[in-house]
Amino acid sequence: MTTTETIETTGAEGAAGASAARDVLVVKNLCVYYATPEGEVKAVEDVSFSLWQGERFALVGESGCGKSTLAMGLMRLTRAPGRIVSGQVFLNGRDLLALEDRELRALRLSEIALIPQGAMNSLNPVMRVAAQIIDGLADHQADGNGKNSDEAHRQRVDQLLTTVGLPPSVKSMYPHELSGGMKQRVAMAIATSLSPTVIVADEPTSALDVVVQRQIMQTLGRLQAGLEAAVLLVGHDMGLVAQFADTIGVMYAGRLVEVAPVQNIFKDPQHPYTRMLIQSLPTLDEKRDFVGIPGMPPTLLNLPPECPFHPRCPHAMDICRSEFPAQRELGPRRQVSCHLYSEDAS
Repeated sequence: MTTTETIETTGAEGAAGASAARDVLVVKNLCVYYATPEGEVKAVEDVSFSLWQGERFALVGESGCGKSTLAMGLMRLTRAPGRIVSGQVFLNGRDLLALEDRELRALRLSEIALIPQGAMNSLNPVMRVAAQIIDGLADHQADGNGKNSDEAHRQRVDQLLTTVGLPPSVKSMYPHELSGGMKQRVAMAIATSLSPTVIVADEPTSALDVVVQRQIMQTLGRLQAGLEAAVLLVGHDMGLVAQFADTIGVMYAGRLVEVAPVQNIFKDPQHPYTRMLIQSLPTLDEKRDFVGIPGMPPTLLNLPPECPFHPRCPHAMDICRSEFPAQRELGPRRQVSCHLYSEDAS
């Protein structure tokens, strides 16, 4: 399988369909910092992007670049010593960062839901699967069909488990009795139980073998298509992301450095970091040596105001060592932050 194959639908088709839809999630200038004795770690710095209804948007980048922190921040799940410093996150027109806790609690699961990275860490080990699914349904006083009764909840649990490819008998089991893939499917059933408009999937295939990874992503694709929901996928496996996403956002050192449709990212990457990421991937089309990215990512502690990639960049210029490049529009759904596209580049 090559990185240009897709799961369920092609990225090009998905992006084309998304262009006619509306924004369901708009993130503007989001900043998330962590306080440490040495200073503030700028884990997410001035990140902006949007999701169309039904769009599959993937965030990729090296470990520690801020992908998961961004996902937790836009859902207001950041915990101390982390804090959301500034920014706006509009979900269907409402700023999540400005809502009271009671209002936000009502929106979570019903309009925006999280598929966590480690299902075993998110599921309650002493509660049966059915009880954990019903917990969310009852808390929102509905079972997805406008009802709130024990019988309706039981029927909904059976339906959800069947939808994610599990037999209804799983409802009576405890998490430790399930395999890693089954636990992840239970987490997906919980996340989609109230038909949210946005699903945030934080590395949902982490620690799973490659066969189960594909099955999980196929299941997520079917759920997303059935709900017509937008998906924000956090991942580090570029091949898996290429098969699923319509649009890819590349993060480096807490910033979003490039956004483009999946086909453009792999065929014509614009940012030097994106190009080097693509070059480091194996391919069945040609035989070539692996080329790694030299150097190490910078520490996010007290980052200077220059381009953080310039020490590793083969195209670094003087301006790269003095200021961070502004985000520039290169076409529909194509943005890049690089001085190579600046009029002041020299």
